[in-house]
Amino acid sequence: MNQITKEYLLLFNALTDAEESLQLLRNKLMAVQQQAEDLFLSDPLPIEEQSSR
Repeated sequence: MNQITKEYLLLFNALTDAEESLQLLRNKLMAVQQQAEDLFLSDPLPIEEQSSR
């Protein structure tokens, strides 16, 4: 049976850790985008009036 080298294992673990971090970041960004959209839609003032605040 072929053994996985230490170097390959190190790279594989780093890649899977990075993938997990990116997925968490994606989820966080999507949640913040949703919050921003909710805030935008809940503001009753037209865009023209918002810029004069």
